[in-house]
Amino acid sequence: MKLLSVIGTRPEAIKMAPVVRLLAATPCMDSVVCVTGQHRHMLEQVLELFDIQPQHDLSVMAQGQTLNSLSARILQGMDELLVQLKPDRVLVHGDTTTAMAAAMAAFHRHIPVVHVEAGLRTGSLAEPWPEEMNRRVIDVMAELMFAPTEKAKANLLAENLQGEIHVVGNTVIDALQWVARRFENDAALRESVDARLPQLTEGKRMVLLTSHRRENHGDGLGQICDAVVELVAGGEVEVVYPVHLNPLVLDVVQQRLGRVTGVHLIEPQDYLGFVRLMQRAFLVLTDSGGVQEEAPALGKPVLLLRDVTERPSVVEAGVVKLVGTDRQRIVTAVRELLHDSVAYERMTRAAHPYGHGDASEKIVQILLKAKAA
Repeated sequence: MKLLSVIGTRPEAIKMAPVVRLLAATPCMDSVVCVTGQHRHMLEQVLELFDIQPQHDLSVMAQGQTLNSLSARILQGMDELLVQLKPDRVLVHGDTTTAMAAAMAAFHRHIPVVHVEAGLRTGSLAEPWPEEMNRRVIDVMAELMFAPTEKAKANLLAENLQGEIHVVGNTVIDALQWVARRFENDAALRESVDARLPQLTEGKRMVLLTSHRRENHGDGLGQICDAVVELVAGGEVEVVYPVHLNPLVLDVVQQRLGRVTGVHLIEPQDYLGFVRLMQRAFLVLTDSGGVQEEAPALGKPVLLLRDVTERPSVVEAGVVKLVGTDRQRIVTAVRELLHDSVAYERMTRAAHPYGHGDASEKIVQILLKAKAA
């Protein structure tokens, strides 16, 4: 079976890496990897970390691109590649523009689509945008859908889709455990990563912040910054914020937080650095999708800077709490965890809604059965 895995962004690379590595080690699989270049530098860092060497690069990134122009270039590049390679199946992950356009190109060529991390839903096309639309469209076209949870499977069943559905957990846990084991077994690596992270004031607890979602641009990001200013003014915490390079985020954050004592604005981290930041954090403030899965697996409470989530399992498990972007809600939620040890411990208890790190093995075994059939 010739399998073409298509990767465009850093989150896709992290979550697809365990699958791609295992496929490459499976003798009867002809595993081919294509990157679209939707992300560049950050994507290359992940590929190097997991020792993945793509055979094809569409290099679609362009200055000032729109989602439509990006989609068009991916469709065109994928169409030419599919004609050249003639893969038996195309694997895509999640909800990016790369995943949606690559799946559509395969569908147009009558090539079966395999969707890793299928079935996530908020129920609102506006949140997250355009990811909610992307994931729905991919699932409509997919022959095989690998859902991370039973709830995700229920979403797919409710939509009466034609593809085959399997609950396998989430491959991000596989990747996270791989990195955590490296830190545990390699003190020199751990120390070298720590050396390039911000040096924090002794006795203060660290809050890790990430915020970049389109729906939070503008007033939402402003409220988040106001909350950070109020929190560090209390003297109990320091905030570390790897700032997204999008000018709509970077310019606002630098203006609002650039000179605030107790706030460390740093460049986006490679995966090793980010996992280490999560390990060292007291709690995590984020509007990310994947961090909702990763931080709880490390026993870190997550306060989600969104009003809805496509990952309700972690909210139901009590390890993620929706706080939106209202300044006062954020401040109140953080202070509760700072001062209420019972509330904090409730959010740090072990929760494994996304499996125990064997999702990639399950996926490859199912693909092998599909090949045999």
